[in-house]
Amino acid sequence: MPLVIGVLVETHPGERRLSVVPDVVKKYQGLGAWVVMQKGAGLPAHFRDADFAEVTLVDRADEVCAEADVVFCVQPPAPATLAALKPGSVLLGLLQPWASAERARQLAERGVTAFALELLPRISRAQSMDVLSSQGAVAGYECALIAADHSPKFFPMLTYAAGTIRPAKVLVIGAGVAGLQAIATARRIGAMVEAYDVRPETREQVESLGAKFVDTGVAAAGSGGYARELTDEEKAKQAERLSRAVAQCDALITTAALPGRPAPRIIGADMIARMKPGAVVVDMAADSGGNVEGTVAGDKVWINDVLVIGPTNIPSRMPVHASEMLAKNLFNFISPFIRDGALALDWEDEVISGSCLTHAGEIRHPGVKQALGL
Repeated sequence: MPLVIGVLVETHPGERRLSVVPDVVKKYQGLGAWVVMQKGAGLPAHFRDADFAEVTLVDRADEVCAEADVVFCVQPPAPATLAALKPGSVLLGLLQPWASAERARQLAERGVTAFALELLPRISRAQSMDVLSSQGAVAGYECALIAADHSPKFFPMLTYAAGTIRPAKVLVIGAGVAGLQAIATARRIGAMVEAYDVRPETREQVESLGAKFVDTGVAAAGSGGYARELTDEEKAKQAERLSRAVAQCDALITTAALPGRPAPRIIGADMIARMKPGAVVVDMAADSGGNVEGTVAGDKVWINDVLVIGPTNIPSRMPVHASEMLAKNLFNFISPFIRDGALALDWEDEVISGSCLTHAGEIRHPGVKQALGL
């Protein structure tokens, strides 16, 4: 029997992405695998059932789980769907491993081998599998557009019959993948862009995109490509110097996030109070508590005369390309272990061992176990 890959309808509120796209399905079929998909799974991402040639379509999630050896998801499936997974099957996707001890226990007790792509090791070989980076790029692009759409000012310089209007000034905080994409997009639209990151090595990347780097004198390079948490003294120094740049911008985009932890609070109410009337703030970290004091996840709020926007699940705003990127990430993760139409996981492989959440009845990832108190 060939390996059967299952694709579910996403049930998380507002989720529009899909874990496979037609071109990637053909690649799985070329490896000797077969795909079973729940009817209508692709419709929120604008893929019709008819777009998936030679895929077996079924009506319900439990029918997918009954047949599939490997099940793909974008967001964690509902508990009833997890209960329908075959013992010994594989679940692969963005599983929010730090969010629910109950879900981790259920997967372990069910005997499911679960790979959470949030746990993917930050190594060069894993870059093509890095869902956080690919979806972060989508989020950065979208946040620049959200800022431009809500700003009362033109982003680009505009010359008209009576004179010239200066371009808007945008400040991006955080120069990871999402922040760099926000910088690049705001620059393409024509804004003057400044950017700040606690990791000094990002200065060159920021400047290569045509933005000015804001130097606060605080450096916090951490392990695995992420920033470490700042001390109280460093936070005070950062806030003092950053406050000046915030006060001068027309649009502020914050992108600082720490996987599995609340987002660091960077912009306080005092900084918001100093911003220009009509300024716009887009807090990309709203899902995890926000970088900005006063952010409301999923809503827009006025603080004095500053509009603070807290968009959630941002990549779902652009589901076609976000799904294409995510589907390729999943393919690059699992395809090296599909041989002659069967799955052969290599537990000596750093990618496999490092991203494993549960296996053989156990919660395997030590960091998750510690965070969840298990």
